[in-house]
Amino acid sequence: MGQFTDLKAADGFTFPAYVAQPAGKPRGGVVVLQEIFGVNSHIRAVADGYAAAGYLAVAPSTFHRVKPGVELGYAPDDMSAGMALKATVEALPAPGVLQDIQAAVNHAAQAGKVGMVGYCWGGLLTWRSACLLNGLSAAVPYYGGGMTSEAEVARQPKCPVLAHFGEKDHWIPLDGVEAFKRAHPAVDVHIYAANHGFNCDQRGAWDATAAAQARERTLAFFARHLG
Repeated sequence: MGQFTDLKAADGFTFPAYVAQPAGKPRGGVVVLQEIFGVNSHIRAVADGYAAAGYLAVAPSTFHRVKPGVELGYAPDDMSAGMALKATVEALPAPGVLQDIQAAVNHAAQAGKVGMVGYCWGGLLTWRSACLLNGLSAAVPYYGGGMTSEAEVARQPKCPVLAHFGEKDHWIPLDGVEAFKRAHPAVDVHIYAANHGFNCDQRGAWDATAAAQARERTLAFFARHLG
């Protein structure tokens, strides 16, 4: 089990991050980026899972600049609230929340090389981080909403990227995924017979088979690039 720790961004803004420690000497650091539901019990469990795999896991609150203490569930009202908060964060002047994510990367670096994994909006932020931030050795976006837009496809990653998508994802059409693959042949793209949110066991979209396969690939990817 981890605990919340305050981190400080380059502009002096202080925000909480859930930090889970591995049992022994860390194999590296992993930054875990939340969905639009906050650093809730699911994201904390994901961070705990990477700590159990031997990594120092850091899950920053990427909503804290606009609203502290967000912890939503997955009901329609939660979805609406999360989407509104995401839009507010996305509207912040640059670099916005990326400076908080950079602070999380810096904190994770005490454990060695740093990887990042993010889900939904966190997947999009993981892609941006791979392209814009410093100190990342690997990045793994899961069904990053908006990643296949023209502006995001135009970015170039500075570290190896493994991307997971669901073929039944109505938020991210497959033609966009295919265009992303063509634009980024070096990115390792995997498509699963699953819906958006397939990794989250608290959502109806959860797909145990796809989640297990994607996690196995992610752990192998981190072992390769963070070892």
